[in-house]
Amino acid sequence: MLPTPKKFFITAGSAEGKNHLNAFDNALMEAKIGNLNLMRVSSILPPGVEYCPQMEIPPGSLVPTAYGYIISDVPGEMISAAVGVGFSKDTFGVIMEFSGRCGKDQAEKAIKSMLEEAFATRGMELAGIKMASTEHQVETIGCALAAVPLWY
Repeated sequence: MLPTPKKFFITAGSAEGKNHLNAFDNALMEAKIGNLNLMRVSSILPPGVEYCPQMEIPPGSLVPTAYGYIISDVPGEMISAAVGVGFSKDTFGVIMEFSGRCGKDQAEKAIKSMLEEAFATRGMELAGIKMASTEHQVETIGCALAAVPLWY
């Protein structure tokens, strides 16, 4: 059985690269998660987790992470990514991810709307939101990424 994460933080970064994969890797580095092995997870924040914005995770660790990203090779295009964590008062939370061809204000509005719907669907009260977002105007090949790494 896998352990349930006890800590999390939110992050976002955007960058250019010489190719799509390097743009993605450079955005991970900008978000301070580039030396981790991310295991993509769906969007439930375990009950009782602690928000640790300055948490350091050992390089090479396998890290459950909810994330969204977009890569573009259209010079001048604005791209963005955002994540949001919705909190309940006494149980689990919900994580939502967004990426698109827009500015970060639109991305953040989308996250807020998705969290409101997710809580309404579950019949839960949305007690608070934490969010991270980034936007990037593409020069050659750009990536915008936002993530919620979970840790033990």
